[in-house]
Order: sequence, then structure tokens, then C-alpha cells
Amino acid sequence: MSHALFDLNQKRVLVTGSSRGLGLAIARGLAEAGAHVILNGTDKDRLRQTQEGLQQEGHACAAYACDVRDEEQVHQTVSAIARDVGPIDVLVNNAGIHRRAPLLEQDPADWDAVLDVNLTAAWRVSRIVAPGMIERRAGKIVNIASLQSFAARPTTGSYAAAKGGLVMLTKAMAVEWGPYNVQANAIAPGYFHSDLTAPLAENPDFDAWVKMRSPANRWGEPHELVGPAVFLASDASSYVNGQVICVDGGWMANC
Repeated sequence: MSHALFDLNQKRVLVTGSSRGLGLAIARGLAEAGAHVILNGTDKDRLRQTQEGLQQEGHACAAYACDVRDEEQVHQTVSAIARDVGPIDVLVNNAGIHRRAPLLEQDPADWDAVLDVNLTAAWRVSRIVAPGMIERRAGKIVNIASLQSFAARPTTGSYAAAKGGLVMLTKAMAVEWGPYNVQANAIAPGYFHSDLTAPLAENPDFDAWVKMRSPANRWGEPHELVGPAVFLASDASSYVNGQVICVDGGWMANC
């Protein structure tokens, strides 16, 4: 099989929420596969530092600060990207937040924020980017879901609801935009080491539970999301649509 199937050379890829963490790992991996990566985040200083770091590594990289909760900002950013870099070939909806609380105690404002960033923003950004893909009859959308798209834990109700909705949004995108050669798929990471999960990994009881529950007997490392991301962003997945790839060390297989 030719490696050209996985070649992202000349592809312009927008990754939301990519100034750090898993989003940055995905962006770096896509850049290593040849993509011109477009970083996104709300912290302009961190975004600039991340861009400079990737450029020093030799990667083609742009950066645009934008709050994905603000539709006007998204419109302006997508227009600026088209003007400065070119039309977006691949969109990775990665931006996300978490506000842990029991359902009966969840602050309604926190509930709304989690649903907005993790679910509605993916629809908001996609519906602004997708018309160009439809017009060109070519495009890829990769939504970053979660194991909690399928299985909830106490205090994660809002996050699970949002990520579960994201899986169904992915399928809706696939059904509506597939006839225009636009594929929409999702990646559902398991428990990965990152700056956001560091407090959980440092908790001995939680760390032991994660390792016991996973057949891999360990946490995932950010670079292990790159392969599935490159696959779903590339021509290798031209007939894959509406699917969810769980990258979880076998977690979902373990009952």
C-alpha cells in the first residue's frame, strides 16, 4: 500500500483548541504528515508560542485566536484563513472543556458552557467551514469525542451528554454531507496523559483504576492519537464516513 494515501502535503488543516494538550499533539502529527496546520485557541500568547515552536521544528503552521463559542468570531476567522492560507481542507473539532459536578448540583451556567464548547461549537464551526468543502466536493471533518460518549461516570453528566451528542452530530454530518464527498468521522480517546488530566493521573486510586480497567494496563500517550487522526484526515479514509474510532487501549472491549 502506498504511503501516498496518508500524505497530507498541501492540505490545510484547522485544529480547534490546539495550543496545548491533545489538540497540539494532533496538530503536530498532522504537520509531520505534510499538512499546513492552522492552530486555534483563545490565549493569544500561548497560541503564538505554540506556533513558533512548530515552525522551529520545520512545520508549516499558522495561528488564529478565536473563541469557538462566538459565531461572528468564527466567521471572521474562517474568512481570514481562506484569505491568508487558503480554503480549509480538513477540520478537526477538538476544543473542549470539563466542569465536573453531580447532576443535581451542576450550575446551569456550567452545563450550558460544557454543551456549548464540546458540542454546539463543533456544529457552529463545521457549518461555517462545510459549505466550502461542499462546493469543492472534497473535505474531511474529524470530531474529537470521548469514551464518555458511550459510558458516563459520576460528576461527568454534562461532559458525557455533550460528547454523546457529538457522536450523533458526526453521523448527521456524514449523512447530509457525504453525497458531496465530505467525510465526517470521530475519534474517541480513552484516558490520556495531558496537562488537563495530570491531577487524575497523580491520584493513586484513580491511576490504579485506569490501569486496572484498561487491557493495555496504562494511560494513553498523546502521540498515539496521531495515527487515527492522519488516517481520517487523509485519502486513506475516502470511504469511511460516520464512524467513531475508540483509541482507548481496549477499554471499550473490556466488560
